[in-house]
Amino acid sequence: MKTHRFTATQWHNVLGTLPAALTVASGDIVITETIDAHGFDKDGVQRAPEPNPMNGPIFVTGAEPGDALKIEILRMTPIRATGWTRAALAGNVVDPEFVRGLPPRDKANWRIDRQGLTATLEPAVPGLEDFVLPLEPMIGCFGVAPAGGQAFSTATSAENGGNMDYRGFGPGATVWFPVAVPGALFFVGDCHATQGDGEIVGTGIETCFEVEIRLTVEKGRSLVWPRGESADDIYSIGNARPLDQALQHATTDMFNWLTSDYGLSPKAASHLMGQVVRYDVGNVYDPAYTMVCRIAKKWLPKR
Repeated sequence: MKTHRFTATQWHNVLGTLPAALTVASGDIVITETIDAHGFDKDGVQRAPEPNPMNGPIFVTGAEPGDALKIEILRMTPIRATGWTRAALAGNVVDPEFVRGLPPRDKANWRIDRQGLTATLEPAVPGLEDFVLPLEPMIGCFGVAPAGGQAFSTATSAENGGNMDYRGFGPGATVWFPVAVPGALFFVGDCHATQGDGEIVGTGIETCFEVEIRLTVEKGRSLVWPRGESADDIYSIGNARPLDQALQHATTDMFNWLTSDYGLSPKAASHLMGQVVRYDVGNVYDPAYTMVCRIAKKWLPKR
């Protein structure tokens, strides 16, 4: 196992089959500094255009179509003292007749305390003078190159991952992506200091992080959708629009996971899911929505 310090010199607004910026072996660790969703680095210099410029791609030796790429998010350290959000709810998350009453979608600035690990609006908004948020770092956009020579915008998501904006993609999480091209070609960026479910203002608190991840190839683990695991849960990710289609993808994948990897019969999987599944909303702002089908590990049969 080797640790690579990867300093990006160019960034990408698509996830696709692009020349590798770094080649690593399965099981290697990569440490890299991300830039924010508008392309600004830790010093406030714009390095790339929006949306969500990605570091990468990283070529993982041995990864082939039909495998899975496992990403362990080991650490996320804030490297900038400022962040930003939008100042109003997105128009597509409220009733249409309510949109005209929303405040302007100006940029709101946040102060990030990197020692105290908190974020505070600056200047404060009346009524929120004591509004201090603990940092809950998460990766907003990451994934691998899709199949067929496609290139998907970092503004959206699909089977290969992308801009999912799920709060569960933080330190301690493990995420699997289906490999569609040799080397997998992994991309990462768009990190948030914290974010509510759904990214309903169109942003989290957008800022820059030093991210430490481990990339491991799991041979012959054929996936359709991204999957994840935390200390307490397993979860399947569905990316699509409308929202019910994303839910269907996530639910189907969880059913397949339980019957294939955990050995449950279709009837047993149905009973288990019917009573213990929890659904989380990832992103409901972007062209494709993200739904998460989650089950606590305490309910799973021993493997």
